[in-house]
Amino acid sequence: MSLFEVVIIGGGTAGWMTAAALAKFLPQDTHRITLVESELIGTVGVGEATIPHIRYFNSMLEIDENDFVRSTGATYKLGIQFENWGKNGDSYIHPFGVHGRDFPLLDFHHCWLKLREENKVLPFDNYSLASMAAKHNKFMYPTEDSQSIFSSYTYAFHIDAGLYARYLRRYAEALGVIRREGKIADVLLDADNGNISSVVFDDGFTLQGNFFIDCSGFVGLLIEGTLKAGYDNWSHWLPCDSAVAVPSEKVLPLRPYTRSIACEAGWRWQIPLQHRTGNGYVYCSKYISDDDAKDQLLQNLDTPALADVRQLKFTAGRRYESWKKNCVAIGLSGGFLEPLESTSIYLIQVAIMKLLELFPHSEENPLRRLYFNKFMKTEYELIRDFLILHYRLNSKSDSAFWNYCATMEIPSSLERKMALFEDTAHVEHYSLGLFMRPSWLAVYLGQGFIPKEYDLRTRHVKNLDFRLTDFDNLIKNSVAAMPDAQAFLAKIHGDEVGQCPAATLSLYGRN
Repeated sequence: MSLFEVVIIGGGTAGWMTAAALAKFLPQDTHRITLVESELIGTVGVGEATIPHIRYFNSMLEIDENDFVRSTGATYKLGIQFENWGKNGDSYIHPFGVHGRDFPLLDFHHCWLKLREENKVLPFDNYSLASMAAKHNKFMYPTEDSQSIFSSYTYAFHIDAGLYARYLRRYAEALGVIRREGKIADVLLDADNGNISSVVFDDGFTLQGNFFIDCSGFVGLLIEGTLKAGYDNWSHWLPCDSAVAVPSEKVLPLRPYTRSIACEAGWRWQIPLQHRTGNGYVYCSKYISDDDAKDQLLQNLDTPALADVRQLKFTAGRRYESWKKNCVAIGLSGGFLEPLESTSIYLIQVAIMKLLELFPHSEENPLRRLYFNKFMKTEYELIRDFLILHYRLNSKSDSAFWNYCATMEIPSSLERKMALFEDTAHVEHYSLGLFMRPSWLAVYLGQGFIPKEYDLRTRHVKNLDFRLTDFDNLIKNSVAAMPDAQAFLAKIHGDEVGQCPAATLSLYGRN
């Protein structure tokens, strides 16, 4: 029996995550996986902040978490701190966890809103253990005991994406994945059905395949260059189209959170790794020049730069068809959403998981393609709306860029969500997609989007102010009992840390 040939075009994080997962789950006696990449082309990776779902992906591959942390220069992450996003000087954290504890038949934030109206409440962040631990540079593994406050959060990582790709390459090659170095010069189609039949290298070598996975980055060599899948451009909602990035010496102490700092024409990131700090400025070139963006990035570094500044250009949006003919696009070839909420690796991961679920046994799979494309459309659109929310809720008046964001038309799907919350303080529920109620509340209330009303049943909660005071004290005592995040991380290098507990992903998004 001939092997079903799977060809992955492109390495980097997307290519090697895909190769590793397919190698783990596709039988080697019936499938052969070949990954094509060129050292001359390189990858976009500039350091990555992740969300908790990466822990599930690594667990699925049976990767030891401590080994992963050591091998990728990783640090722990409890959330993202947004600075200057509402008004200049404002700051809040979007944590990987919940705020407060819900009352019977009543969500916690309604009680918080009632006490806020009476000036008897602290900032919303104060009622999140993940937020307060992050602010005090504390970290420990969450517990699985649902009665404990230490089960109210989960965690992710900051990683060196290049090191992660190399780590997964070793993993995938050990499972039989073949790596082919070289650049693609041509792509050949089957004259009968329009499927991709083979790719031709610049040295003349031809590699045939039954199924192709495009991980070629922004260029979309197969999905767009050959199959013309088309692109849904969202730059009118997410106008940032450029980024400059540079690594710098590590910032101490190592913070267990990503920083996102609103600037003149976009926002800056700071990602703490064990060996360096990732820095970048995502901006709209209509409102600032590339040179000025570079200068602003370098002027705001906390530590000396370790390399030259890299320039990236992009267009927010997604392919109309992530799976077309016998080709699936994964990663940047399938779409791009700026890394404001650290969703880049997540979008790679969910595409891989859905592909495994629907993996074809032949080259003709119209129903599988239809379902995959519908699924990815939903994922991208839900994340898109959540990102737009951050821009829409700004209340700055000193920048043409931010004025545009505050007044632009937004998708009707987001308009509906915001109207519901503004009117009733209720968060629209959906079962598929990322970012559940805790995430929306963090941004809504963190950026000062206060509802007109709240649940009237709060009137029947006795001693509400005392209950929130008790919970605030519980948070403070719990944070005080937690170890320093940098010291906790140092245990990894001394091999003193045992197995980590399972992720509590339902607090943050899909399990």
